[in-house]
Amino acid sequence: MKLYVYDHCPFCVKARMIFGLKKVPVTVEFVLNDDEATPVSMIGKKMTPILEIEPGNYLPESLDIIHFIDQSKTPKLLTGERNPAITQWLEKTGEAIYGLAVPRFAQADLAEFSTREARRYFTENKEAMFGNFQLLMESSEALIRITEQYLLELDKLIKSPSACNGELSEDDFHLFAALRSLSITRGVKIPQGVKSYMEQMSQLSLVPLYHDIAI
Repeated sequence: MKLYVYDHCPFCVKARMIFGLKKVPVTVEFVLNDDEATPVSMIGKKMTPILEIEPGNYLPESLDIIHFIDQSKTPKLLTGERNPAITQWLEKTGEAIYGLAVPRFAQADLAEFSTREARRYFTENKEAMFGNFQLLMESSEALIRITEQYLLELDKLIKSPSACNGELSEDDFHLFAALRSLSITRGVKIPQGVKSYMEQMSQLSLVPLYHDIAI
């Protein structure tokens, strides 16, 4: 199987996680950010992740990929219940986390930005969604302080470093994807419980954090 992704994309992170967690082999293919032709030829639109199950047989959408792999490769891993408090936390923190992460992604040495055109494509599209990257970078200090308060709240919600609710659930895919995005930002004080969770989930899922290239 092949999984077509962008490195920065949180939805792609979710899809990548299930293969590491279940120890299912997959070839990860990083798509240039301005490459519209490849995903369109597979599923009729520009989006990732896309799982190529076999030649000509493609499955998009991160949650569909997660459940396909979890159900087709025993034992089933997603056995835990979701916690509404985790969902609420993700909803209220998204603006701050991605306000920090997205302009930094545009500067980072990621596979999908290996050409100048691909990086420019990302910048133009995401600035239309999030606002001017330079202004966002100038707001970093305030966004970091807000995010640190959110992380203190999250620290009280995490029950285990290997599963935020004590048993693996969809919440872990959504939460780790957001926290992995946050790890591109240098200087954020992360409480020990959240830090342990990030590191453990990274090891289990085989999806590295961004600490080494944080900006």
